[in-house]
Amino acid sequence: MSFLENIREALRSITSNLLRTVLTALIVSIGLMALVGILTAIDAMRHSLGDTFASLGANAFEMKAKGYTNRSRRGGVQGKQYPAITYLQASLYKKELSQREPAAIVGVSARISGATEAKANGEKTNPNMEVIAGDENYLRIQSYALAQGRTFSPAELQTGANVVVIGEEIKDKLFPSQSPVGKYLYALGRRFQIVGMFEKKGSNAGGGGADRLLLVPLETGNQLPRQAALTYDVKTATINAQGLNYLQDQATGVMRAVRHDRLGQEDSFEVESSDSASKTLDELAGKMQMGGGLVAFITLLGASIALMNIMLVSVTERTREIGIRKALGATSRQVRQQFLLEAIVICVLGGSLGILLGIAMGNGVALLVGSSSFLVPWLWVGVGLAICVSVGLIAGSYPAGKAAALDPIESLRYE
Repeated sequence: MSFLENIREALRSITSNLLRTVLTALIVSIGLMALVGILTAIDAMRHSLGDTFASLGANAFEMKAKGYTNRSRRGGVQGKQYPAITYLQASLYKKELSQREPAAIVGVSARISGATEAKANGEKTNPNMEVIAGDENYLRIQSYALAQGRTFSPAELQTGANVVVIGEEIKDKLFPSQSPVGKYLYALGRRFQIVGMFEKKGSNAGGGGADRLLLVPLETGNQLPRQAALTYDVKTATINAQGLNYLQDQATGVMRAVRHDRLGQEDSFEVESSDSASKTLDELAGKMQMGGGLVAFITLLGASIALMNIMLVSVTERTREIGIRKALGATSRQVRQQFLLEAIVICVLGGSLGILLGIAMGNGVALLVGSSSFLVPWLWVGVGLAICVSVGLIAGSYPAGKAAALDPIESLRYE
């Protein structure tokens, strides 16, 4: 018998015992569904959370004057406080780093007020609106999107025009039934023209997020009345997360030059990065994958034992058939190959179903917990198919060897 004839014979044997084959394949499919489903759900949630962390600044870092916002004591001694980053220093840092690293995205902003009241059309907002002055990269750095209108033009940024981008909550209060773009509002004693509106962020955004935000050009913010000197936030981001550490090193060198830190002197600023959240996510996902893999391994172990048992029953039932095949010239190698192929085909059929169910189950679980991405884990699909073949070989080896070792004369006398 040829290899193809063995495959055809294995398929004929499978169809002749369809119920038993289906039950066996289901056992294997449940094991693969558990494996692929758990790992797919973890990967889908990991992918979704990775995007969320990226939007929250996981691929970014912020420069702050050391000791300016966190005056720590070490050994009972007050830590040294350095001057805040000035507007000139922030502008020089942005210019120098952008020239040195074109992939870097530098945003400079300043918080003007956190308790502002906006007025228009005889209406006014609650006095808890936040006014931020930002440059052309502010929206990109903060991962804010516009629902209407536009961002600031280069001329508006350079001249400090009285233009503003507002949040959804401000629009709903001041312009409930009309588009706010092109309209005017009053805040901090000035009249601003609305050029854009942020997309709604919802109640999950800390402090209201973009919904309660009035964004003005950075130069305009420098002209607005304030009680104290502005503190500038300098944030640097990159699309390539793998190059974040290298970019931090480059940024540190540029900021030291801008701040005139002498050779051998400690940095007069701190680099704050939120990539630790991403690392924690990776560690947690790795532990979940190990746990899920262990559960799936136990399930597959039970499936392989069940498959071996059923294949042994099949050998016993077909003892006379094996004797006839050997009497007609079939070798022990061909008999062994036939039973191995039967086991492998059953595993592949059940495993394929299990992989499809696992992908559906994993993405379904991820969808229930808030992930919106549909993921097909090709790596785990390949691993699952390899496991199917391995289980078939392991579970079918002993029954196939037992069938191959049968004496043809004794087999013909069986029953």
